[in-house]
Amino acid sequence: MRPRVEEVRIQGLGVIDEAVLELSPGFTVVTGETGAGKTMVVTGLGLLFGGRADPARVRPGADKALIEGTLVIEAEGRVAQQVGDVGGEVEDGQLIISRSVSAEGRSRAWLGGRAVPVGTLTYIADDLVAVHGQMDQQRLLQPGRQRAALDRYAGDELVKPLRAYEQAYKRHKQVGDLLHELTAKARERAQEADVLRFGLEEIEKAEPRQGEDVELKEEAERLSHADALRTAATTAHAALLGDPMTTAQDVQDAVSLLGHARTAVESVRDFDPALAGLSERLAEAGYLVSDVATELAAYAESVEADPARLAAVQERRATLNGLMRKYGEDVSAVLAWAQRAAERLTELDGDDDRIEELTREHGELGGRLAELAGELTAIRTAAAERFGEAVTKELTALAMPHARVSVAITAAGEFGPHGVDEVELRLASHPGAPPLPLTKGASGGELSRVMLAIEVVFAGADPVPTFVFDEVDAGVGGKAAVEIGRRLAKLARTAQVIVVTHLPQVAAFADQHLVVEKASDGRVVRSGVVALDREGRERELSRMLAGLEDSELGRAHAAELLSIAAADKGAWEKEASKAARGSGRRAATG
Repeated sequence: MRPRVEEVRIQGLGVIDEAVLELSPGFTVVTGETGAGKTMVVTGLGLLFGGRADPARVRPGADKALIEGTLVIEAEGRVAQQVGDVGGEVEDGQLIISRSVSAEGRSRAWLGGRAVPVGTLTYIADDLVAVHGQMDQQRLLQPGRQRAALDRYAGDELVKPLRAYEQAYKRHKQVGDLLHELTAKARERAQEADVLRFGLEEIEKAEPRQGEDVELKEEAERLSHADALRTAATTAHAALLGDPMTTAQDVQDAVSLLGHARTAVESVRDFDPALAGLSERLAEAGYLVSDVATELAAYAESVEADPARLAAVQERRATLNGLMRKYGEDVSAVLAWAQRAAERLTELDGDDDRIEELTREHGELGGRLAELAGELTAIRTAAAERFGEAVTKELTALAMPHARVSVAITAAGEFGPHGVDEVELRLASHPGAPPLPLTKGASGGELSRVMLAIEVVFAGADPVPTFVFDEVDAGVGGKAAVEIGRRLAKLARTAQVIVVTHLPQVAAFADQHLVVEKASDGRVVRSGVVALDREGRERELSRMLAGLEDSELGRAHAAELLSIAAADKGAWEKEASKAARGSGRRAATG
């Protein structure tokens, strides 16, 4: 489905109080008497797609001008995705765009029901519409657009080498950026390597072991409290098993007391089985306490105050604490830092080899780019020649027989994303005139015709779905006007075309004819838009031809124009149908 503008509602703009334009998918023409507000239709469309707001255009007495457009777009297409990205909605393939301009100059925009910056409308419009008005910035006057349009005009021949160039350019840029980073930050990398190397040497010299910090802490605690530990073990041993060095008879140890208790129970155990069980448990308790006492004695013997060892432990702990302050919270973290540092140092030490390798690759890619860029230039030059001849031929039929359009291709100073070519459309308006950029080489009326010729030639290559032309026929009449109508109608076979015109020869080729009608009560002028049927078209064309709506001669001439246009369009349809059938037969037999 081809996107198109389905309906436009205009309120409070110029002389238009309120008007609704229901637009044809093909060729829509807008006519009306001078001062009726035809140009306000184009102005409204321009505002709808991000054009500059002029508060002077707000209707006198109105607070603001409001333009609302309904567009038919692909629900899953690029434009719908862009709308979704800004929070707007597309419902059933329809997109609503609104723009308001207050009398004080404030401007607001809405896209899919979401308030957005006006610039967003301009961005969206890039894929939807090309407005060619007397005062508008022309879409195809942008250098990037001219290059892109020429590339599409060149066709399949350019596709493969351009894709290869773009891939090589992307890699060339990546390699160049990496080389720049490696060489520009050489000092920082050298400093980083020195820091890492110093840290690794310091850790390697200390030779820390996993868990060593915990072990040393425990040993330091023991050595620092050796006397207290020995005293505690000796006291506990004496309490459990007695002190052989004492002669006191009244001091009894735990083992002796347990022995007395067992002896007392043993003497009567045969009288009650329950007491026998308790006797066995007392025996077990005596053995257990005796074992503990033996271990306490051995522990007391093993604990010795060793000032020299304590000093060594404290010195080692100080060394490890110094590492932990710099490289990690414990020895495990220090060892992990050392592993990472060694890997990073290996990477940094390998940068010289990497720079050499990247430099070689960068040079090879540069040579490949130069080769592909030359191929692109050759293809574009040939396409530019064909294009210039085609547009010049169109201009001859558009009452500019001495004008010549050419495409200047110049080399940029460096590789770009699409080659080294700078593309500029130029116009020599008469023999002997130097080719100038379009904005400098043509007047307003001439520029509209040049743009029409370009759009006709680019139709299909520069696939904007909607074209709007204002006064494209300025300064033209007679046979040339008929040719303009024919070309607009041909363009409408591949795109939606909306044209404001004062020429009946152009209006006759339209698929839909809208007339801006002016009404006045003596004080206030209002304009509205009306869609005409066949009879209404004859009356309007007669007015445009003779200034009289009901002139018999004018009506006859209008009917003749409509018949000629219908015959031409019918012939085009037959040609298209025949070509389609021929293509289908070739595909079936192929």
